[in-house]
Parts: sequence; C-alpha cells; structure tokens
Amino acid sequence: MNSSSAASDYLAEILTAFDCQTGTIHFGPDENELLHLAAQHGIPDFLLEKISTIPLGKGIAGAAAATRKPVEHCNLQENLGAVAQPAARETGVAGSLAVPIFSLNGSQVIGTLGIGKHVPYAFSHTEKQSLAEWAQRIAEIV
Repeated sequence: MNSSSAASDYLAEILTAFDCQTGTIHFGPDENELLHLAAQHGIPDFLLEKISTIPLGKGIAGAAAATRKPVEHCNLQENLGAVAQPAARETGVAGSLAVPIFSLNGSQVIGTLGIGKHVPYAFSHTEKQSLAEWAQRIAEIV
C-alpha cells in the first residue's frame, strides 16, 4: 500500500473515531514552505484546488505546522479567528482541529492532520491528544 492510499485509509478511520465529516492530511513543508494535500474526505470539489497547497503559517493547517501546536476553531461559520482563511467557511465546517505530524524522531514537522464537524464544537484536551497520536501513526507510513 502506498503512503497516499494508507493516509486516506487512516483518515477515514480517524473521521469515524471523532464523528467528523471532513478531514485532510497535508505533507510538507517543502523547500518553498508549502504543505501538499495527500488525502481528504468530505471537502467539496470546488475547494480542492484551494487546499491542494497551503503556505506554511497560512490557514488552520499552515498554522498548526508553523506553530508545531494544535489549532482549533469552535465555529468557523461565525468566527474565523486569527488564522482561518475565508474559504474555510465554504467547507460547511464549524468545529475544526488541526495538529502537526512530526517526524519519527520528533525533530521536524512533516505534515498536518485536520478534522472538522458541520456543527460548532470545542474539542477536549483528551481529543486533541488523541488526534496527535493518530498523527504520529501517519508519520510511520511516510
């Protein structure tokens, strides 16, 4: 199984475990400080081009990669916060969470894992930790 296929399979499992409707996995950043979409579920087709590459530090995924910390928004439909981009509203997602994916030795960010619900939602500390653990499992397949 190639890493993109495995990432897609993991993402489907993650969405079920968290009762989420949308999710993305981006790998990178590359030498141009871009994250590249490796897998997605539930993202409208018209948004795929916009999220296929994300600059480091931009949007929810880019911010999670740049800060090396989880980035959460309880309701994107009402408040984009400081990092979410306006296109995030077009997904129909309200509650969202993105976490960095670290290299196996933990020294560098190699991607991001993001999930979202169509309803406002505040992810618990335990859920954030659990999503970070899923992210590390993804690191093992790249």
